[in-house]
Amino acid sequence: MYASLSATLSSPRVTEDGTISADIVVFDKDEHAVIDKILQSLQAYAPGVLGNIADCITTLEQLAMAVSRYPSIQRSTVLAGEQRSEETLIETLCSSAPDSRLLTLPTKVILGKSFLIAKFQTFTALTKIAMKAYFEESDIQSLRRITLRAMFALMAEDVYTTLLDNGELDDEIRKHIAGLLTELWEHRLDEYSSSFAGVLHKVWAARNKLAPNFGTMLGVSELFLLSMELDESWERFMIAKMADPEIGQALEEFLFGITTEKINYIRTVLQERKLSALSREEAYQLVGVTNDLPLDDPRTFYTSFIERKNSAESRRRLQVAGPKRTLEDLYIQFIFESQQTQ
Repeated sequence: MYASLSATLSSPRVTEDGTISADIVVFDKDEHAVIDKILQSLQAYAPGVLGNIADCITTLEQLAMAVSRYPSIQRSTVLAGEQRSEETLIETLCSSAPDSRLLTLPTKVILGKSFLIAKFQTFTALTKIAMKAYFEESDIQSLRRITLRAMFALMAEDVYTTLLDNGELDDEIRKHIAGLLTELWEHRLDEYSSSFAGVLHKVWAARNKLAPNFGTMLGVSELFLLSMELDESWERFMIAKMADPEIGQALEEFLFGITTEKINYIRTVLQERKLSALSREEAYQLVGVTNDLPLDDPRTFYTSFIERKNSAESRRRLQVAGPKRTLEDLYIQFIFESQQTQ
């Protein structure tokens, strides 16, 4: 029978001396409730896999406990005579060069990311099992929400780091972002991402419902109009920024799920062959893009984000044409800047 180890790790708990624990948060209360329900269902309908899943969850909790034994990121310590604290880390994050940052980060930061990836993979597997066992749709969606939460925590770390390296961003905003990073790294729980995660997921879901044609801007226009109805902050972002060519290109990359360079290549082929348009599937085949995952799989979203992020970073370094940041970066920066002016 599955016995949870995470009773003390389910939220940033208060210790006996009144301070907040530095432990990683494995599952919150809602996630615990979902897990308990799924395990009970597995015991009834798929007992053969119950032991393996319980072992995976226990291993995940043990990993969190091991990572949590490393020194706190937010507490003050002295190492080799040097004072280290959340404040010194924030200062370092805001001033250090991106290329030198990795080897200066606390060990808990590096290992903590592996915990998030393990959590994502655990719940991806649970979702697959639940679907094959014909669980209720509400249970499957609950598992998807937990998977998405882990994915957006990974994405938030990437976006926050990119924004830190934006020298044009206000210093106070960069310090605020660095503070959010320390909180995310300490507990591997990013409550702030709820302000944008739901919106980005809705826009991605809206994107999946469209059938854009390469060679026209019809798909981008449809996504623009459809997404305007999703959220007030997204509507303000679209109205304020859509005239910016970089936003338009980033939105186009988001819609088609491939980089600007591939989109431009497809348009060149269309002109050479005197074709008016191609479907998404035909265009992907032309540039050698394959995707064996369903469009609504969180891994499809994250894979697209990472490809667009890496391409944007290359354009920044080489100073070549195309969006220098992803749509996610641009939207989340807009949120930070809007909050500063309120």
